[in-house]
Amino acid sequence: MSDPYDVNFCFPVRELQNDKVKLTPFIVSKLLRNYHTTKLFKPSLHAESWFTASRDHPELYDWVPFGPFDAKEHWVKTVIEERIQPDPGTLLFAVFDKVKAPPESSDFPLAGHIGLLNTSVENLMTEVAFVFTIPAYRKSYVTSNSIGLLLHWCLDLPADGGLGLRRVQWQCNELNVASRRAAERMGFKFEGVERWQRSLPSGKQGPTVTRDDPKKQYPGRHTVRLALCWDGWDEARELVRKQMNRI
Repeated sequence: MSDPYDVNFCFPVRELQNDKVKLTPFIVSKLLRNYHTTKLFKPSLHAESWFTASRDHPELYDWVPFGPFDAKEHWVKTVIEERIQPDPGTLLFAVFDKVKAPPESSDFPLAGHIGLLNTSVENLMTEVAFVFTIPAYRKSYVTSNSIGLLLHWCLDLPADGGLGLRRVQWQCNELNVASRRAAERMGFKFEGVERWQRSLPSGKQGPTVTRDDPKKQYPGRHTVRLALCWDGWDEARELVRKQMNRI
């Protein structure tokens, strides 16, 4: 795990930051090479920091179909090697807090991670995903600024430093009220609920099946879908700015 990894994403990738947070590409594939960028990132640095910060908070994984993890290597294999690395439509950023860092310091503390999923160059769309904020930063500027930076990057036109996408969606478990509220605060609009959209691992929260089907022991998930699109971005931009300026 000491070798550098190349960024494997279907769009050119760069760091995103403002005066509050910094988003740095996390771990991406060393097998599927993409030379949009020549900058390389060491996976062990971010993985170790994330596991150290998250290992005592198994509740972080309540609403996702993986975790919690008892070892860094297990997290890397499940999240990075099986989910992030093989898929050029998926990207993960490490989120660093710039507010609490010492003055003039560039060594920022890790505050969480966030990413994109189901990205399509052909359809100009993506999905905000992997939104994990360390409990010490909950209900702070970290999550809103991380989402806001991603939205600007995705929906702003290339002339303004963005990707010029048409659609950014957000999906979450219907029972995960906090996730839906976070999306709505950032301007996402409710589109509907896709019932029994997926089967979850045993122990996760979701409705159970009463019939004797092949995966009866696994709960299901009713998925809430929200979206923010290019034709609503001008209106939402001011709302996003206010949320990002919140202390």
